[in-house]
Amino acid sequence: MRVYVPLTLPGLAEAHRTGQLGDGPFTAYAVTPALREWYLSDDIEELEYAALGRAALASLRLLAADPAAPRRRVVVAVDVADGAASADPGRGPDPAVLGEVRLAGPVRLAKAAAVHVDAEDAEEDVAAAAQALDAADDGDDDAQFVVDGAEDHELLWFATQEIPQLVARRLG
Repeated sequence: MRVYVPLTLPGLAEAHRTGQLGDGPFTAYAVTPALREWYLSDDIEELEYAALGRAALASLRLLAADPAAPRRRVVVAVDVADGAASADPGRGPDPAVLGEVRLAGPVRLAKAAAVHVDAEDAEEDVAAAAQALDAADDGDDDAQFVVDGAEDHELLWFATQEIPQLVARRLG
């Protein structure tokens, strides 16, 4: 099963240093039954793209909580055993948790399939979106428009072999 782990660049650097994602139970995103129902598609690529988008929004939330982190969303795509990730079926199609799964313990970074990171030209929009996130959550339409502006930027794809250069170049 493919899961999408939201991070920041410092979080990616830490994962690279330790060789693992997460310390204990942690949240990731995947194609869940609720996501399938909400998205109304059987196309697995479209559904995985939707799960990646949910993880990108979670990365934005991490950025909002860490003002020192570079203003780029980071998502690591990882392949785990089917039983390693579980969705809470009782939460239903709540838009706030679509695609959310819990991983019971750390996952080796070596299991990563790819890393997705914002381009440099997205930083201004991502910074503004991180600042507007709380207001958007409270129903402010203008703030939601700012958050949506970050989503207009496609995350770039990087091979896992590029993580050392990515971390050094983006943080160094």
